[in-house]
Amino acid sequence: MINKVVFGAEEAVRDIGDNAVLMLGGFGLCGIPENCIHALLKKGIKGLTCISNNAGVDDFGIGLLLKTRQVKKMISSYVGENAEFERQLLSGELEVELIPQGTLAERIRAGGAGIPAFFTPAGVGTEVATGKEVREFHGKKYLLEAWLRADFSIVKAWKGDTTGNLVYRGTARNFNPMMATAGKITIAEVEELVPVGELDPNYIHTPGIYVQRIFQGKNYEKRIEQRTLSK
Repeated sequence: MINKVVFGAEEAVRDIGDNAVLMLGGFGLCGIPENCIHALLKKGIKGLTCISNNAGVDDFGIGLLLKTRQVKKMISSYVGENAEFERQLLSGELEVELIPQGTLAERIRAGGAGIPAFFTPAGVGTEVATGKEVREFHGKKYLLEAWLRADFSIVKAWKGDTTGNLVYRGTARNFNPMMATAGKITIAEVEELVPVGELDPNYIHTPGIYVQRIFQGKNYEKRIEQRTLSK
């Protein structure tokens, strides 16, 4: 068995340099790789292209990297919770590619599956279709969309073992599993790191073959974007 455990987040991101293309897992603020984001912040690298469902909030998640101008381009589907993102977008400081959420998910999945392009009806007749091939199938128009792949995929799981097998929990299964397959190097941070054999094979969501580095994270905040309480 190959032991893929590294000491912590700083060691896990040690060779991520300027201008890297990163996939960062999670859905909203759920299941985001908090430890690795802080390590990237401390590392101070610049010119990053970040592929993520969302752009975090002003003081958490990818929002921290936006605040320090470490992100050159965002490829996302939902960015409505981040005022600094909006400011940089409107001022022209940040390149942005907004993608329908289902299309984003499928482009990432295609990257992991080795499928360079596919047709989808999402975005036909909108700005999303600008510059893209449109083809008709069975009387309906579809857009040609290309796969997405990354230099590094950084994901967060509930549990993992020393060979990189991962189990996600709840909404963290949105984007994390598919991103884990689409990076040249996949880094996983987990809430609980267990020995090989502890995880039930029937419940493993990401096989360890996709993961190159794994470590047990700490001090997870697990913030909620919009907390609503009954009166």
